[in-house]
Amino acid sequence: MSGRGAARQYATGLLTAAREDGHLEVIARDLAAFASLVAAHPNLARVFREPAVPIAQKRAVLDAVIAAAGGVRPEVERLLRLLADRDRLSLIGEVADAFTARAGEASRQIPAEVVTAVPLDAARQQALADALGRAVGRPVIVEARVDPAIVGGVVAKVGSLVFDGSVTRQLDRLRERLRADA
Repeated sequence: MSGRGAARQYATGLLTAAREDGHLEVIARDLAAFASLVAAHPNLARVFREPAVPIAQKRAVLDAVIAAAGGVRPEVERLLRLLADRDRLSLIGEVADAFTARAGEASRQIPAEVVTAVPLDAARQQALADALGRAVGRPVIVEARVDPAIVGGVVAKVGSLVFDGSVTRQLDRLRERLRADA
């Protein structure tokens, strides 16, 4: 099996475990961080890639890296140990990329740019994400920012849809109606 095919299989297995545990975002972050760490250290990548390095030694290096990094989610650690035992640690970057792609496809999440006049607490941000998700028929990830110029309310952009519930826009509409009536 090709490296890319194997990477996709490992990513799919990890995705299944992540869904069961409900820690998809944390697992994705830990896996991506570990892959970035390996990519940033050519000597570490070489150890994982080199067939002359015994599997036991690769496993010891892996354990040391995990400990030095402060640990990872148990699901990610199990995957890394499995890759080490099968001498496939060199696939970690491809596995991380495949996992990210599969997780995005599975969740069908889309980003929503949300602008408010004041910062939103986590509960309001989640309620807004839920409402926007119902409106567009897909789960939404809120990317919030603050702009006091909108005075109050919310402006949300999800894909090509814009939901403008700002006080500024409401005042503009009122102004237009008053001009039309005059």
